[in-house]
Amino acid sequence: MQVLINQRPHTLPAGATLADAVAAAQASGPFATAVNLRFVPKSHYASTPLAEGDQIEIIAPVTGG
Repeated sequence: MQVLINQRPHTLPAGATLADAVAAAQASGPFATAVNLRFVPKSHYASTPLAEGDQIEIIAPVTGG
């Protein structure tokens, strides 16, 4: 299936979860995720199924003043 991760197309297998998308993006360090603009807590990554065309955002915090 085709999804967008941070506005870039990625192909994931059918039945993929948000955990699979995070792994495909090789995300590291602290970050937050959203699927179709809805925040998903880290504890739900493995149980959040993805569908064709979903838009996933992986966002790192920005610090400074």
